[in-house]
Amino acid sequence: MKGMAEVLIIDDDTRLSAMLSDYLSQAGYQTRSAMTGSAGMLEISRRPPDAVILDIMLPDLDGFEICRRIRASSNLPILMLTARGEETDRIVGLEIGADDYLPKPFSARELVARLKAILRRAHGPSPADDVMRFGRLEIDRARRIVELDGKECPLTGYQFELLMVLAEHAGRVLSRERLMELTRGDELEAFDRSIDVHISRIRAAIETDPKNPRRILTLRGAGYIFARNQDEAGRT
Repeated sequence: MKGMAEVLIIDDDTRLSAMLSDYLSQAGYQTRSAMTGSAGMLEISRRPPDAVILDIMLPDLDGFEICRRIRASSNLPILMLTARGEETDRIVGLEIGADDYLPKPFSARELVARLKAILRRAHGPSPADDVMRFGRLEIDRARRIVELDGKECPLTGYQFELLMVLAEHAGRVLSRERLMELTRGDELEAFDRSIDVHISRIRAAIETDPKNPRRILTLRGAGYIFARNQDEAGRT
């Protein structure tokens, strides 16, 4: 990603949008703002930004619908703003493709840190010519894509990062807390089930039968394990 990253803020709270713009400008980002979902979609079609900060509560189309529409045609990084304590909103947002969420109220430092993380996952440097192969599944770290039988699997930037970490530790059990540390660089919040939501989405993309996974297995009370080979997990 060259030059200053541009962030589109979709939020009808003019005061909050202005504050976000100030935070991000000080951190070296360019910003644009849209007050409605429709206006936000128009901005994206006119000139796609590098990332979107998306509020759930909008006067026309809600944030969930905007996220669905973006994901229908793009892997554009999305940071969703949710009400504090609304775990359901966070889970739904992640299920439909948001890369991360941030509960209100939040600090400017955390906002910038999370934005940097999703941009790094989407655009950051990756080892060149580094493809991990597991039978029918290929994880290309240079191009940041996953293919099953040669067909690209739809994953968000964070889901790719999570799958890559699991694959790099194939055959080893990783707890939810450890997965969070390895991908986001911070500890799992109490009762935070976002890892489970992302794992579900990854399984839907790479497993033949997501309800009976053969590649990413759950060890109850311990965490997740990525099967090193088909003999361990059965056929994918």
